[in-house]
Amino acid sequence: MGSSRVLFDIQLDEWEAETGVRPIQLASAGASPLPIFHDVVNNTDFKGTILVGVTPGLFFSTTYPEASPWKRAQTRADYYKNRTYAQRLNHWLSLPLQKSLVFVSTSEEGWTDDIDLKSLLNNINSGNRTGKPQYPPFNAFAYIEEDRNNPMSEKTATDTAFANSIKEAWKFIILGNKNPPEREATTNFFLVDAKKFIERGGNLILLRCPSSGWIKGGEDKFLSREEFWDPLVKATNAKAYYFEDYDQFKNLECPEWSHLSAPDARFFTTELVRIMKADGALSNSKTN
Repeated sequence: MGSSRVLFDIQLDEWEAETGVRPIQLASAGASPLPIFHDVVNNTDFKGTILVGVTPGLFFSTTYPEASPWKRAQTRADYYKNRTYAQRLNHWLSLPLQKSLVFVSTSEEGWTDDIDLKSLLNNINSGNRTGKPQYPPFNAFAYIEEDRNNPMSEKTATDTAFANSIKEAWKFIILGNKNPPEREATTNFFLVDAKKFIERGGNLILLRCPSSGWIKGGEDKFLSREEFWDPLVKATNAKAYYFEDYDQFKNLECPEWSHLSAPDARFFTTELVRIMKADGALSNSKTN
């Protein structure tokens, strides 16, 4: 679970190769992981391993139900429970078409350069007639697969101009956010669920994925490890992994400042699982 960094940086094939278990990818781009974790803890009896990614700007963003980081995650949990039989059937019938006809395929995000009909209609530029700020183009930079494995596109990793267009989008989004983090409220909300999950035998793991450049500089300054990550880890008493603590991760560079390239994500996943197994956070047996 987590935000887009877990979605990009944890690659399912590599995790399965190291553990013998294929994980379920529940991370959601641009969203807080708190609503999904809350739903699983309180509406299921699951007590296996849950890895929660802590992207500080989103994890500590809000507990307000109508705020975008919360609502983006909550609507997906709600949809899973409330979807109709017609919606389920539509999904299964659409899969073979999506694999054969590109105009039927669509990402979860509706990128500027998606070519399915829904995305094209949503991105028609008819001028700024509302007075609202106009977003810079935010083009797709990943390939999401049927089971939500999500590697970064090769173009993003190799085409500097294209990667720079994503950086400009990040700047627009981050600088446009005037809401301060809600550290106390988000931490307290998460701690209630974490305590409940651990007490019933669940294995909770916290993860801080890599960031770099301008975004990492802002995170270090305004969402510092000492003020946000360290107190969370201490309060949960969960196994926790911060990328800068490991020599093999220190020099990983995110092409657009916030997510790893596909090769680096595969490396990161493999090495992370090995670190966690050696640390006793995961079973050392591929059969468990």
